[in-house]
Amino acid sequence: MTPPDSHDSINYYEILGLQKTCTPDDIKRAYRKMALKYHPDKNPNNIEATEKFKEINRANQVLSNPTKRQIYDEYGAMGLRVADQIGEENLKTYYRLTGPCCKALFFICCLLTGCYFCCCCCCCCNFCCGKYKPEPHDDDVNIHDLEEEEGQASKNSTGAADAFGNDVITTQPTEKSKINMKDVSGPPPAYDSVHKS
Repeated sequence: MTPPDSHDSINYYEILGLQKTCTPDDIKRAYRKMALKYHPDKNPNNIEATEKFKEINRANQVLSNPTKRQIYDEYGAMGLRVADQIGEENLKTYYRLTGPCCKALFFICCLLTGCYFCCCCCCCCNFCCGKYKPEPHDDDVNIHDLEEEEGQASKNSTGAADAFGNDVITTQPTEKSKINMKDVSGPPPAYDSVHKS
């Protein structure tokens, strides 16, 4: 199978000076040789050598890993980018679904049915705003009358009881009913004064 991105300018075999039929030992030898030649420590202040060293490292990462090498051989550099995004196990499925056969099948289904999403649109329109839209049930609605509740609250301002006989508070506390609390603002007591005894 020819890689779908044969126009891609990245060729990891050429970067390391190898053929596609090379062995893992050939890749190691070529990588060591090229890495020593273009290492940034041996070529200080040489930007081209630094960039070449990065390319050599990337080529070694791809070609020394059997899975990535197989993906690169089959699908090219674009296959590696897609595999990084969707995962290596989903790559073949992705290329099958984006292949010409699957696209043709999708187009034929469109022509036979009249539209791509006819079932989806039909169901959505009928159930959301069409003839199958559910009708609201007016007889089951129980709306509370707030004015009536306020009137009952003013009658029971002295105290009321709920269905279980518990007292229900229906008013805000006044100055007379507030509990006198000790002023607790200020710094906390010192550690020594608390733990002396």
